[in-house]
Amino acid sequence: MKSNFSSSAINIFSTAINDYHSEGNPQKYNLSARYSHSNIEKLLYDKCWTDLVQWHTEDDIRFPGINPKRALELKRQIDKLNQLRNDIVESIDEYFRQQFDGVVPMNFAEMNTESPAWAVDRLCILCIKAFHMNEQLYRNDVDILHINSCRNKLTVLNEQISDLSKSVDKLLADIQKGFKVMKIYRQMKMYNNPDLNPVLYNAQKA
Repeated sequence: MKSNFSSSAINIFSTAINDYHSEGNPQKYNLSARYSHSNIEKLLYDKCWTDLVQWHTEDDIRFPGINPKRALELKRQIDKLNQLRNDIVESIDEYFRQQFDGVVPMNFAEMNTESPAWAVDRLCILCIKAFHMNEQLYRNDVDILHINSCRNKLTVLNEQISDLSKSVDKLLADIQKGFKVMKIYRQMKMYNNPDLNPVLYNAQKA
C-alpha cells in the first residue's frame, strides 16, 4: 500500500471533477472509460463521478418553482445515487481488505471509528465542496462580502482536505503495521430493498 494513497486519490478526484464539468451530458458519461485498467483507480473515479451527479441533482431538486412530478423523479434518482455511492464505497473497502489480507493485528490493535473507504468518501466530498466553493470566487453577480466569505470557507476546506489526507494515510499505515484492525461492516441499507422496506413489501402484497 502506497504511503501517499490519499494524494493519488485526490488526483483522481480532481480528474473526475474536471472531466464532469467539461462534459456536455455528464449524467450519461461512461464511468469506467478513463480508468478501466485499474480496479482501485476506477472505483475512486466512479465514486467521485457518482457524487458529482448527486451533488448537482441535489441542487436541481431545490429549485423553488420545481414541478412536483419532476421533484419526485429527482428524489428517486437521488435514492439510486445514494445506493450506488454506498456500493462503491463498500467495494473500495473490499479492495483495502484484500490489500491487508494476511496482516496479523497486534494484541493492542483497535478498530477505527470508520473504515478506510468511508474516510476516503469524506475526502472525496471535501474535494467536490472545495471545487464549487472556488467557483464562487469568480461570480460577477455577487458583492465582495460574498467573495471574501467564500474565500475564507475555501481556506478551511483546503485545511480539512490536508488534515484528512494525513489521517487516511496514517490509518492505512497503521492497518499495514497491525496497529489497527481492518474490518468491514456493511451499511445494510433498507429503504431501497423491497424485502426490508415495509412500504415496498406491503405495496407488493396489495
